Amino acid sequence: MIDAVRLLLFPALMAFAASSDLFTMTISNRVALALVASFFALAFASGMSPADMLTHSGAALAVLAVTFTLFACGWIGGGDAKLAAATALWLGFDHLVAYLLYASILGGALTLLVIQFRGLPLPAALLGQDWVERLHRRNAGVPYGIALAASALLIYPDTAWLHFG
Repeated sequence: MIDAVRLLLFPALMAFAASSDLFTMTISNRVALALVASFFALAFASGMSPADMLTHSGAALAVLAVTFTLFACGWIGGGDAKLAAATALWLGFDHLVAYLLYASILGGALTLLVIQFRGLPLPAALLGQDWVERLHRRNAGVPYGIALAASALLIYPDTAWLHFG
């Protein structure tokens, strides 16, 4: 049972965060809280050492400090800040640089795609779709949670979560 949880829970929460950000331009606090709670539950159940849990917590706090600053400057959304920190908790310092690098690259590509999308007229078939119209508005943000989630899913197979004995 614990193997199924390790395999499915984190990816499912990441997919939910990405789709939520795409369709609503928000990432619920519940997603970040679920990631944090499930990390600690799974860490205890898997026999992760207290020192490793503390190190993973340090990675999350470091990311939260940076992303909170970015949020305070108005450069990212609050949901993105919390999602990045909760993801860092799962990945720890071992995978943090790769995660942030992927998030930067994928986030830049996503931003360019959204800018191009906003420069085109919206096809008639998509008119009336609230989420598409919201995404198409020039003054709307970019659903960066998609890039954060995709980056996390690229890194996750290399983590200890899928290599516990």
